[in-house]
Amino acid sequence: MTDKEFSLRLAKLRTQKGVSARDMSLSMGQNPGYINNIETGKSMPSLSGFFYICDYLDITARDFFDDGNEYPEQLRAVFQDMQKLNPEQLQNIHAIVKGLLR
Repeated sequence: MTDKEFSLRLAKLRTQKGVSARDMSLSMGQNPGYINNIETGKSMPSLSGFFYICDYLDITARDFFDDGNEYPEQLRAVFQDMQKLNPEQLQNIHAIVKGLLR
């Protein structure tokens, strides 16, 4: 992933969360322009900063770099809920998903 792709991915995930770059920066305890600077390519986060970004977005680092996964936060929540189901319920959910994909 290039710096530009990183910046675009961050902007996309932040927008999906429905939060402004300024609000995200302040919520993370950073200066108001922190996220905007990353999204515009003026700076890149440190490794610890990157993990704070992932925590804020409620995704894993793997989710962040999986740009084929358009909605990582939602998929993660669904997966966590599905882990609580019994085998029969899982089969029913699988059948529903297959039907939706047709």
